[in-house]
Amino acid sequence: MSTAGKVIKCKAAVMWEANKPFSIEEVEVAPPKEHEVRIKIMATGICRSDDHVITGALVMPFPIILGHEAAGVVESVGQGVTSFKPGDKVIPLFIPQCGECKSCLGTKGNLCNKNDLALGGGLMPDGTTRFTCKGKAIHHFLGTSTFTEYTVVHESAVAKIDSAAPLEKVCLIGCGFSTGYGAALQTAKVEPGSTCAVFGLGGVGLSVIIGCKVAGASRIIAVDINSDKFAKAKELGATDCVNPKDFQKPIHEVLIEMTGQGVDYSFEVIGRTDTMTAALACCQYNYGVSVIVGVPPAAQKITFDPMLLFTGRSWKGSVFGGWKSKDSVPKLVADYMNKKFVLDPLITHTLPFTKINEGFDLLRTGKSIRSVLMF
Repeated sequence: MSTAGKVIKCKAAVMWEANKPFSIEEVEVAPPKEHEVRIKIMATGICRSDDHVITGALVMPFPIILGHEAAGVVESVGQGVTSFKPGDKVIPLFIPQCGECKSCLGTKGNLCNKNDLALGGGLMPDGTTRFTCKGKAIHHFLGTSTFTEYTVVHESAVAKIDSAAPLEKVCLIGCGFSTGYGAALQTAKVEPGSTCAVFGLGGVGLSVIIGCKVAGASRIIAVDINSDKFAKAKELGATDCVNPKDFQKPIHEVLIEMTGQGVDYSFEVIGRTDTMTAALACCQYNYGVSVIVGVPPAAQKITFDPMLLFTGRSWKGSVFGGWKSKDSVPKLVADYMNKKFVLDPLITHTLPFTKINEGFDLLRTGKSIRSVLMF
């Protein structure tokens, strides 16, 4: 029996208000409107950015269905959709690619104007929602909302991928892996023989390490206050591991001493202002490049000595690893299928979707790298 054109009732994890557990509810998912796609989510990863909404560090409207790193299968398409059909394997894109704005048309950027990251409106591009629960409208998250059995996305915010791809692995290409890997390859453009420092060894930080290694970096220094993270960092390519707690002096001084002049490239993959300035200070004073990969906490400001930049350093940001989403995600999936990089070491836990609260506890206690929820 086809569900196309009909409202689907299914399970979803609804966040009714901040700092509360997820509530597994029955929600109604409206059919896709013109240029929209309804997707059956098969696997979704738990990302720190989802938790940032719960804590208020990333401001979004409640009630909301979170989740933005996922893979699934097209259930039905709205009017005017020609590039997707039911049964296609897809990855939703929290950074869309409309193909029409300046960012999409140019070669320099990847942050499509149609993104909901800055806006934080929590609605579809037409200003409405496709989710209701107990008679209430539920907000979308970054145009994706993947903590649900079915979701609706705009056709500019979904990529068709290889039909043979294992969805429980490639879901990470929807956010965490691509964000870190691209920060090294696309944003920093790490060169062979260079030295790198990576602050923060969660799923994204480890993906930065994978990117630095693929780029041919000769030295990759992993930095974290949790030494339990070091074994996996080394497995994925880190040459040195440093715990700032083991030193009296500031971490940037430790890294400058280790490297002589500082690193060529540094990456802040935590989202803390103190580590952002440390990452800037530890890179080479004239041509060093420091990339902010972590989502910065709302309403925090940085104070730093502008002399750090005057001597020539570059300080950059990176969203979704600088990849143009619709173009790049299918290629990254193909690269995974061709064994150019691994994803398995990043996935430490696989849980049924109903155990979402346990998955977030694993993240908050530092026990997991990536937990993938299966439907």
